[in-house]
Amino acid sequence: MADPTLPHPNLSITPPPINIPVPDANLRYRRVVLKLSGEALCGANGFGIDPEIMRATASELAEVYQLGAQVGVVVGGGNIFRGLKGASIGMDRAQADAMGMLATVINALALQDALEKAGVPTRVMTAIEIRQVAEPYIRRRAIRHLEHGNMVIFAAGTGNPYFSTDTAAALRAMEIQAEALFKATKVEGIYDRDPVKYPDATMFTAMTADQFIERKIGVMDTTAVTLCRENKMSIRVFKLTSHGNIKRVLLGENIGTVVTS
Repeated sequence: MADPTLPHPNLSITPPPINIPVPDANLRYRRVVLKLSGEALCGANGFGIDPEIMRATASELAEVYQLGAQVGVVVGGGNIFRGLKGASIGMDRAQADAMGMLATVINALALQDALEKAGVPTRVMTAIEIRQVAEPYIRRRAIRHLEHGNMVIFAAGTGNPYFSTDTAAALRAMEIQAEALFKATKVEGIYDRDPVKYPDATMFTAMTADQFIERKIGVMDTTAVTLCRENKMSIRVFKLTSHGNIKRVLLGENIGTVVTS
């Protein structure tokens, strides 16, 4: 019988990389959680994973890694399956959400593959146990991975139905003591109305969490914003597909929209 005091063979902690990037002196944020929507990964296809977008995203995250920032990534699963959509066609909500959580694991593994090909050491941690392909999420282990120079991808949401991956991103940001939550979207920031439908929509450069909730802005789950407000976590919303945006926000450039507590 295996010694229960020893780590699971699939969970062995790798030694820190020999050349961990030294944090850039100009970094505004040293540790962040980045929320990527599943829809952002499918591009114009509307479903699945666009290889070019995945490679471009990994390339940009590789640039961020070289800045020495510690980055946790939460990826959605809407490009494969969305729990709310399953429930809307008659599925049991908890069952549909479980399928959605598994979709996020698929995206996380794909992103891990792309990141490692770009030279970024990466660990996938899941809120539901799938030990053959990823580590179970353990807060202290996640922090240790970040400190050892790994980028960490958090998959399977919170592990519970009825909670969005936005809420999972907010929760992980609190748990790993991140300095900010980044939300990468398809548009430049938060608008007073849908900029796709209304070309004259006005973008906010800053707003409070209370204003976000009062206006019922749909770019992020209200539960996630409330959690950030209560824990004084700022949120940065910006466009993912504008190359260099993640790096610019990390360096403190005033792009997109900042939501403060």
